[in-house]
Amino acid sequence: MKRLFLALFMALTICLSACADGRPITFEQLPANAQTIITQNFVKENILFVTVDTELFGTEYEVRFNDGKELSFDGSGNLKKVDCQYERVPDALIPAEVLQQVQASYPNAFIVEWKSDDGRWKAELNNTLELVFNKRYQLVGIDD
Repeated sequence: MKRLFLALFMALTICLSACADGRPITFEQLPANAQTIITQNFVKENILFVTVDTELFGTEYEVRFNDGKELSFDGSGNLKKVDCQYERVPDALIPAEVLQQVQASYPNAFIVEWKSDDGRWKAELNNTLELVFNKRYQLVGIDD
């Protein structure tokens, strides 16, 4: 019985790793919502590559720019992550409630990374603080 369970576990592991393929695609193959986010907020950026990962529980798209910025989208083109390295994430991509809290509490800082993580949102600031928000964009934690 243990051998059967181990064999099934290994087969599932192999299948899951094979499904996450990181296959290159064109910009035009991104969902329309993702294309809109990019064209409205990253007009001057040159795209280095676009990939799609087809996984067991969904699809994820990744866009990387020449200057190192990175965007991730879910299968519907909803933004999951934007990493602008050391530059400010465009304000249009951050909920107003979060922007107001950051500007009020950290007037000399700005958000360089914004991502969804296990039902929460995380904002990394240029001063190395990471602010954790719940689904209603209320501050629930601070990491440094």
